[in-house]
Amino acid sequence: MQDPFYSKQKRSKGKNRLLEADAWLDSFLYDGMRSTGRVYTKIQDFFSLFSVRGISRFLVEIASDALSFGAMGAVLMVALALSAMDATASGEFNRAEDYSVIFLDRYGNEIGRRGIRADDSVALSEIPDFLIRATLATEDRRFYEHFGIDVWGTVRALLSNAEGDSSLQGGSSITQQLAKNLFLSNERTIERKIKELFLSFWLEANYSKDEILKLYLDRAYMGGGNFGVVAAAEYYFGKQIQDIDLAEAAMLAGLYKAPTRFAPHVDIAAARGRANVVLTNMVNAGYLTEGQVTAARRRPAEPVDRSEEVNSPNYFLDWAFLETKRIVGDSPELGFVVRTTIDPDLQTHAEDAIISVLREQGAAYNVSQGAMVVMEHNGAVRAMVGGTDYGQSQFNRATAPNRQPGSAFKPFVYATAFEMLGMTPRDAISDAPVCIGNWCPQNYGRSYRGSTTIRAAVASSINTVPVRLSIETGRQPIADMAHRLGIRNEFPVTRSLALGVASVSALDMASSYAVFANGGYRATGFGITRITTLRGEVVYEANPDQGRERVLDEQVVLAMNDVLNAVNYEGTGGRAVVEGVPSAGKTGTTSSYRDAWYVGYTGNYVASVWYGNDNYEAMNNLTGGTLPAMSWQKFMAYAHSNIEVKPLFGVDMEPRPLVIADAEGGDGEETAPERAPTLAPAAAIKLLDLSEKMREALANGAGGALNQAALPSNNESL
Repeated sequence: MQDPFYSKQKRSKGKNRLLEADAWLDSFLYDGMRSTGRVYTKIQDFFSLFSVRGISRFLVEIASDALSFGAMGAVLMVALALSAMDATASGEFNRAEDYSVIFLDRYGNEIGRRGIRADDSVALSEIPDFLIRATLATEDRRFYEHFGIDVWGTVRALLSNAEGDSSLQGGSSITQQLAKNLFLSNERTIERKIKELFLSFWLEANYSKDEILKLYLDRAYMGGGNFGVVAAAEYYFGKQIQDIDLAEAAMLAGLYKAPTRFAPHVDIAAARGRANVVLTNMVNAGYLTEGQVTAARRRPAEPVDRSEEVNSPNYFLDWAFLETKRIVGDSPELGFVVRTTIDPDLQTHAEDAIISVLREQGAAYNVSQGAMVVMEHNGAVRAMVGGTDYGQSQFNRATAPNRQPGSAFKPFVYATAFEMLGMTPRDAISDAPVCIGNWCPQNYGRSYRGSTTIRAAVASSINTVPVRLSIETGRQPIADMAHRLGIRNEFPVTRSLALGVASVSALDMASSYAVFANGGYRATGFGITRITTLRGEVVYEANPDQGRERVLDEQVVLAMNDVLNAVNYEGTGGRAVVEGVPSAGKTGTTSSYRDAWYVGYTGNYVASVWYGNDNYEAMNNLTGGTLPAMSWQKFMAYAHSNIEVKPLFGVDMEPRPLVIADAEGGDGEETAPERAPTLAPAAAIKLLDLSEKMREALANGAGGALNQAALPSNNESL
């Protein structure tokens, strides 16, 4: 049995240990708090040395907020520049030197070149020193001093332009301009400028200054379809770059900022005035003295006369160059000759149809840009206008899928309804208020007709009817129909899709409507018919009429042509009517008047026309039935003169007979310009092919009898 006294003593010792532990904990906490208090007091005493009051405190708060917002802005800039960083990491940038391509029109005549030709690229040491100095003096005087961005130069340019200086002071450094040329498009957005800054830093970190300057001199657009100073020297002066003089160098250096405005073959007076500004810049930069430039001022450059040459279809050539690189893939060949689908005559009048209308009425409607794509029913692009001034902006508005079509998208809704619901153009449908959730679209005039027909609804571009149909068919089938007919880019399938809230391009819109024009067959727009190497070896040959794929039933096509024909002759497309030419089409206008379209077709051609502003600024009540339809009509009136006007599939309207216009103007009345009679395209191509084969036979020494008999002698007329 345990001793009670021993047990009591044991419990007493345990209690004492607990009291000791409690005392130690209290002492530790007390001492710790006192130590912490002393440290906190010391910290307070230290920071009190930096205490500010009054106006100083206000300034410190402002600086603190500025640093905070600056940090947030830096994070945002990095986020926006991630795609630019990806481009540098993957090497996916605009390598103009990858291929050398000579482009021919549909008849075999040269219309332009892209890429850097092997005999064009010369070392920087071979380029005249005064051209380099003229470039630096005009574009970037501190090029060899800055880190990619010339801060002081940008400030100087802003101040100079604010004071009304007309000498075109530029804010972008040479490195920034090269970054844009190598990696980016010419779209004017804040995101692009941020990417440009990051890419400028990357170029400076990975290339020497001389390499950056050489790349810039090789890639800068110099007007007339020429890229690089070497090609420009040959084009404007008929000289190699090593042989140009100071006056010619000054004229070339004046082209960088505005190549179309100051191109000597466009405006020689403006080109010489700009060259004088460049010479002044060289004197101000300390590169030359006034005495050294006096001779160049007195004897300005004399360019080669190119007044008879047709301007290159540059927007089309840019697109065709990308298509060429896609087609040839990883070919070991570097030089190619590409025959395209472009018709120079139609191209000229397509450009005139856009530019002349904008010049006459653009200001009244607050619209500054337009685009047009013209193609035949099989997708062969005959004309492409990507903007009003290629020298000012190389951004191709005809191929960029970044604009909404508005009501021009409605044919995809009606085609879906005809196909899925078995409806016909004469079927009755209700034009009454309709809602999807809390979204209740209204008609343009904010009125309703009640019971109407589908044909009348399309002609008047009623909004409630396609929305009502989209509820019955579902929105995904409408999106699938648009992709099936030719819209290639993806877009969100939203409740407003039926009214054209999707991003499309003018090229894809023309391709899609071509399905209606040709009876229901796929007609993806294409611009290349043949690619050969410089030795004449065929790399690619297109045959768009072989194995044509039907994408729309013939009965649906007949219904679509019926309702779209009513748009021109009974509805919103009245300004697009060409007398004696059966046509069909659809107008389109987006909310807030940011985009205006007319897409239409005849038995001969399909064309899409877009008008808008690059900054998405709203236009002044411009609808698709006004300027776009007028430009379409102006072009088609010319395109259908002096040719056989073909009937339109499913439209009961007799086309006018072929009449060759009198070159003298007949009765003297003012009429639309008449198209000169030409060979049928197939016949012209066969003659050109025959001509090429004859040249090849002669070059190979074959066919001696052909030399003597088949070809005319020197005394005979060709």
